[in-house]
Amino acid sequence: METLQRTANRGSLSTGYDINNSVKMESDNTEFLTRSVSSASNRRTWTYSTWIKITETGINNYFLDAYKNSNTWFILGISDVGRLVFYDIIVGTDYGKQTNRLLRDTSAWYHIVFVSDTTNSTSTDRYRLYINGIRETSFATDYGDPPVNYDGNVNDAIAHNVGKRTDGPYYFNGYLAETVLVDGTALDPDSFGETDSDTGIWKPIDVSGLTFGTNGFYLDYEDAANLGDDVSGNSNNFTENNITSADQATDTPTNNFATTNPILKYFTETFTTEGGTVVTKNANGWIAPQSTICPASGKWYMEFKFNAVDSRILGAAPIGGTLWDSATHYGGGVGSDSVGYADTGYLYVNDSGVNPVFGPTYGNSNIMAIALDMDNGYIYWAKDNTWINSADPVAGSGGYALPAGLVEHSIGASVYQQAKQSFANFGGYTTISISSAATDANGYGTFEYAPPSGYYALCSKNLAEYG
Repeated sequence: METLQRTANRGSLSTGYDINNSVKMESDNTEFLTRSVSSASNRRTWTYSTWIKITETGINNYFLDAYKNSNTWFILGISDVGRLVFYDIIVGTDYGKQTNRLLRDTSAWYHIVFVSDTTNSTSTDRYRLYINGIRETSFATDYGDPPVNYDGNVNDAIAHNVGKRTDGPYYFNGYLAETVLVDGTALDPDSFGETDSDTGIWKPIDVSGLTFGTNGFYLDYEDAANLGDDVSGNSNNFTENNITSADQATDTPTNNFATTNPILKYFTETFTTEGGTVVTKNANGWIAPQSTICPASGKWYMEFKFNAVDSRILGAAPIGGTLWDSATHYGGGVGSDSVGYADTGYLYVNDSGVNPVFGPTYGNSNIMAIALDMDNGYIYWAKDNTWINSADPVAGSGGYALPAGLVEHSIGASVYQQAKQSFANFGGYTTISISSAATDANGYGTFEYAPPSGYYALCSKNLAEYG
């Protein structure tokens, strides 16, 4: 993981400006936004800004595309090895770069700014790329800079896509927030963000007062029924492709929620999708999904569901531990200092079944919950809002003591069968069907059941107060 500085904004600040929503995009669903520009505008001078949180690595994640044909296009995104990439190609003439820096932190929000100013007399300033307010100057691949007054593809009368690279095609996997195009002006990153004076973390600012220009747009993703709505005043609206209101999220750069970490997953036959909330098996065998946020203090609530026929386990592990172990037997197992509650009703600690009648069995129709008390070192489980073992997380009774004690713990749900899945809801986004839309006492998270009093969604605003 990268240091919590300007390189990786985890949204842990009280910024004075809050972003309420983002949009979740998933390549498996070919989700993207598109707009056909009817009339070309300033193709020399423009600025693009967006906040991104990637949830899958080792694949291409592209978030801006202006496409005319197979010989003429512009793309901006992250390559399969994690480099930030842009190319502007017109009939074989190629200007583009790939950063040496790798963007692989799935727990962080990144702010990307691309500036085009081909009227600039300094060739190296005609295309400029920034990550969290810092200009990128070290490139693994560099195809050179465009000539003065070069007319690129952005703002031409062609299709513009957010969340897609047309050739391939490749799509974006993760969350996008505050996506802005300013037509006709070359702006510095400080028009979109600023450095917190206390922490050095790069954070967003209000961009609504910018002059967006003819083909400029501002996508704030706040209208769930119209996630391509342009709120710049230009009505340069985008059409949703396979995107619905269910793809709106509250995971944002100013309130970053936990998701399932696609890197700490154990075994290559496991993959994580849907904004880091769905874990799928490609072959039989236990998996060990873990959360991107691992608290060492505070009280936290989250929900899970499964589609496995049997062999499910749900619990917590210290960093470096797992919810899987090579010595497991049917019904589940956990690694050293870890604890898991299996669908058989067994409780497993350190890969041993310690109480075969700890609680009831559970299945695909049940919503399972965890209340994790990292102030006192206990874990509690609930089945459809009934706490297992007659527990009371508020009173601190009926829980199980964490074997590792008060150290950072990850939370996850494991399945065994090939093609089966576990579904996580940490509150920022989920594919679990939610009917009641309960929140914690601070109003954060979207859950089926209300968290117990004193327990909160695992997000950065709550961590800043309780963690």
